[in-house]
Amino acid sequence: MRHSIMLVTLTFFWTSLMHAQEPELSHEHTVQRFVEAFNLHDSHAMAEFVTDDVTWLSVTGQDISVQVTGRSALVSSMDAYFESCPTCQSAISGILSTRDRVSAIEIASWQGKSGSRSQRSISVYEFSQGLIQRVYYFPSEAP
Repeated sequence: MRHSIMLVTLTFFWTSLMHAQEPELSHEHTVQRFVEAFNLHDSHAMAEFVTDDVTWLSVTGQDISVQVTGRSALVSSMDAYFESCPTCQSAISGILSTRDRVSAIEIASWQGKSGSRSQRSISVYEFSQGLIQRVYYFPSEAP
């Protein structure tokens, strides 16, 4: 009887722990899929991972500027970006999550006039109901 109670208690604890971690894991997976869609230059696929009122923000020192507001504006902005940079790609080199946010170190790469180029940036993805609601991008730096 005592072993049964212990087994039930451990099972409950383990199940609770796993469910407590699921949002972070699924948010990380969403960010990875969002970046994969970016690498395919598929703005419509990127839009599947964001809320209707998504906001893309750039953070520079004390200034925060809104780059894009809304799903359709994101698609238009990404289409223009991909047209201006047909070789642009991004890789996540580090990721950390909380319940509602995923922070990532992203390495952007592209083919410049003088050869291959790359830079790093920190991004924070904020979630609402399983979708990306806000993206905060911090200034890029050389690797």
